[in-house]
Amino acid sequence: MSKLLIVVDQPTDWAPFFPSDDVQTFEQYLNGTQRDHTRTRVINLCQSARYLSRGYYCSLLAEARGHHVMPSVATLNDLSRKGLFSLELSELDSEALTWLDQAAEQRGSGGKLILRTYFGQAEAPELKRVARSLFERFPCPILEVQFKHRRSWQIESMKPVSPVELSESEQDAFAEALDRFSSIVWRKPKGRRRYRFDLAMLVNPDEALPPSNKVALARFIKAGSKLGINVEQVTKRDYARLPEYDGLFIRETTAIDHHTYRFARKAEAEGLVVIDDPASILRCTNKVFLADLLSNNRVPTPTTLILSRDQKDSIEQVVSTIGFPVVVKIPDGAFSRGISRAENKAELREALTKLFRQSALVLAQEYLYTDYDWRIGVLGGRAIYACKYYMVKGHWQIYQHGGGSEVSSGGFETMPTYEVPRKVIQAALNATRLIGNGLYGVDIKQSGQRIAVIEVNDNPSIDAGVEDKFLGGELYTLVMQEFLARMEEKRRR
Repeated sequence: MSKLLIVVDQPTDWAPFFPSDDVQTFEQYLNGTQRDHTRTRVINLCQSARYLSRGYYCSLLAEARGHHVMPSVATLNDLSRKGLFSLELSELDSEALTWLDQAAEQRGSGGKLILRTYFGQAEAPELKRVARSLFERFPCPILEVQFKHRRSWQIESMKPVSPVELSESEQDAFAEALDRFSSIVWRKPKGRRRYRFDLAMLVNPDEALPPSNKVALARFIKAGSKLGINVEQVTKRDYARLPEYDGLFIRETTAIDHHTYRFARKAEAEGLVVIDDPASILRCTNKVFLADLLSNNRVPTPTTLILSRDQKDSIEQVVSTIGFPVVVKIPDGAFSRGISRAENKAELREALTKLFRQSALVLAQEYLYTDYDWRIGVLGGRAIYACKYYMVKGHWQIYQHGGGSEVSSGGFETMPTYEVPRKVIQAALNATRLIGNGLYGVDIKQSGQRIAVIEVNDNPSIDAGVEDKFLGGELYTLVMQEFLARMEEKRRR
């Protein structure tokens, strides 16, 4: 269970806000317990953040005690260096520029404006993106930003601000932002259920094809609660809150150039237990890396070629090595996107031309016809579920993308892992052993006695009514038990 401490200079500094046992004075924090095994988040609201001030020492002591503090010493030092943030806002947000122009004209401010942000939130809707961007670069509870117009709008200065400097309306905005940022502080101690660990589950409510549907997410939460794990759904807006948790469970489709990868990197750096860990995301999301890895380690796969955009004989090489039909795919496609099947040279040339516009490298792979693909779920080096995903009727893939966001999928059959051919299970375990010990979904084709690993997914689907069809609630418990074991091991170190 993580805990939150809010540090102020004097008790009166917190007088306008709801009383909380989580609030301490600097003197109390200075003389308090120096180190324990509980993850502790410190919000430093001391009045001065200058070098060698109380605020500076608060952040310094927090880091020495292994606490996760905002703002960090690095942030305080960065805010004292103007060169790091003197940038033109035209690169950030056109809406913000319009708002700044209008506000400066209305206030007659002579080309200067001051904005205060609260945990990356701004009162003006037009400045939300700017506030969020600044918060991600300079995490600070209350940040005062001074803009100045010199041919274009620029950031003239930034500094941390204490709650004692806020007006009544600004106090309300700060309190609302704090409430959104950390639900811990507003919970009354008597109403808190004591959990052993806190787990952040990263989701995207707007994702069309998420790895887990809403019912499955609720079952993860329920399974965690029974084991003493407080599972809380978070979104990409909660990046700065990661140090509050003991673990991160990513239930959003991952990619390298994406916030999911940044979340995994941040969580790992903060010492959290992470599934999907950044190494697994890196290794699984790029099919070029995966194809080379599996081939070099003699894991059975379809015949595969890695083609370069500048390669002159790519079509001839595909014809002589693989033949037709052939499947071509971009390295980072997901859910059957970015994949084409070519029946002849003309279709192959058209497919390659299209895909090379998106990627410098493209995979060409032997097409193996099967009625279904095996999906073996592997967690911590053992198979935990098995499904047959059938092809869409009249189509050669398990997903078929129509116009817009329309997606069709074939049927499925979920079964116990002990009923799956041993060669299929072993191929899945051999493939994932090369990646790591996280949660994976291995897609395998079986044609007679031949077994071929198609790909390893670092963020496999676990949907209520599909992958849990055989194990039911036990599947979610297995995942939460893995988190529990790893978080307990972290705590013992």
